[in-house]
Amino acid sequence: MGQRFCEIIRIWEEDKMGKIIFFEEKDFCGHHYECSDDCPDLLCFFNQCNSIRVTSGCFMVYEKPNYTGNQCCLRSGDFPDIHPRMGPSEFISSCRLISVEQRSFNMRLYERIEFGGQIMYLEDDCPSVMDRFHVKDIFSCNVNDGNWLFYEDPNYCGRMYLIQPGEYKRFSEWGSRSARVGSIKRITNN
Repeated sequence: MGQRFCEIIRIWEEDKMGKIIFFEEKDFCGHHYECSDDCPDLLCFFNQCNSIRVTSGCFMVYEKPNYTGNQCCLRSGDFPDIHPRMGPSEFISSCRLISVEQRSFNMRLYERIEFGGQIMYLEDDCPSVMDRFHVKDIFSCNVNDGNWLFYEDPNYCGRMYLIQPGEYKRFSEWGSRSARVGSIKRITNN
């Protein structure tokens, strides 16, 4: 009974922590590297990444080191060819473990940089920023609770950006080159 209980605890802790495996070749072949936390520079562990398996948790993978460039959110599952999800980029160079334990979500959006202009409050998913708030650009935001994804296009399409608790005085601070935000989604257990 004790050994089975320890195994259940180990699996539970692994699920809570997260685990992602990067493979150099498509279809989970070639050299691989396992990771269970943030890693600002994956290129010291492999030359290229063509497939990914997320065995537990939720990760944001980035095109460039230090969590920059194109981003893609991956939940548990198999990704035998990661390139259609990442866009034109050939590289995956860093990853970040995303907590999905959050129970409450709350953010303020602004139509101008440095928290200026109209203030918009959000506590749930928003498939169309234009339909809900009648603006097409978000220039700054303040996240009180929860991890979120900003998408450039409505209905959770286009480039995505991880938005974690904190202040973002301008769109460049979340990694975007423009203030265009078409939709917003909470990162939850579901």
